[in-house]
Amino acid sequence: MNSSDKMKGRAKRKMITNAMALSLIDVCKASGENTKLKSYWNTFHCQNKIYTHEGRQYGKYCKNRHCTVCCSIRKAEIIDKYYPTLKNWESPYFVTLTIKSCKAGSLKKMLKGCIRAFKLINEQYRKRHQRGLSELLIGVKSLECNFNPTKNTYNPHLHLIVSNQQTAEILIEEWLKKWTTQYTSYKGQHKRPVENLDHDLIEIIKYGSKIFTEPDVTKKSQIDTDRSIYAAALNNILIAMKGLRIFERFGFNLPKSEPKEIKQAKVTTDFEEWHFAPQYFDWLNTESELVLTGYSPSNELLNLLENNIDICKE
Repeated sequence: MNSSDKMKGRAKRKMITNAMALSLIDVCKASGENTKLKSYWNTFHCQNKIYTHEGRQYGKYCKNRHCTVCCSIRKAEIIDKYYPTLKNWESPYFVTLTIKSCKAGSLKKMLKGCIRAFKLINEQYRKRHQRGLSELLIGVKSLECNFNPTKNTYNPHLHLIVSNQQTAEILIEEWLKKWTTQYTSYKGQHKRPVENLDHDLIEIIKYGSKIFTEPDVTKKSQIDTDRSIYAAALNNILIAMKGLRIFERFGFNLPKSEPKEIKQAKVTTDFEEWHFAPQYFDWLNTESELVLTGYSPSNELLNLLENNIDICKE
């Protein structure tokens, strides 16, 4: 992907983020729940202003997990950080650990339960490994939650990439023991060999929730017009995940990296200033009024953002 395509991708993410942030703000105002209101406004203003100098872009980032601009940067950083280690695992497996869906009122409790259950399993096998009774569980995991708009329920789950099939099978077996049949079932768990490490790393490095949701979750439509953004439900997920660690490693340490060279700051007057103009779906130069990326959204995406954002269903 060349720099032009990357900037068009950033303009697309900025456009989506703006629409999503404004919808989340509307949800807060309607419900009177303002826990994340300031955070949503910060996300709306993320990268509103960009400065360019010698082919590079500079601007302020909100660094919020619900910002698609910042999450794309975070994804790239994690992939660069973990890929060199994971690619040396001989037979890695992708694992999904799930529990039964719940209503919004129980979501925080169930998300914490997922974290606690995994911690108990990991600690159990770490101690067994120290006594020479088992292999160490090695992998990376992320916490995620999806919304089912048909049933108005939430599905907390973990995605993992582990070092081998044995670890995958141990995790599923122990997960079922910890949660029992009251909260989960064997058919809800999944494991498969990793065939494309890049794809599977991206799969587990998410925002904690899928932004786009099909109305019928049993039919995975690929048509954008069939999709919706359920802002109230997304707000519930973001509130429930506040303070929880989304992504982490277990059973291994990364190689120590060389300290980055600290570059000296310099003052320059040779720069261009750009402001994001929603009507152009792009950043506009404050002097020449030229657009920065030339991005043009599809009709399907425009329809989604203008007509398919639901701020009530949760």
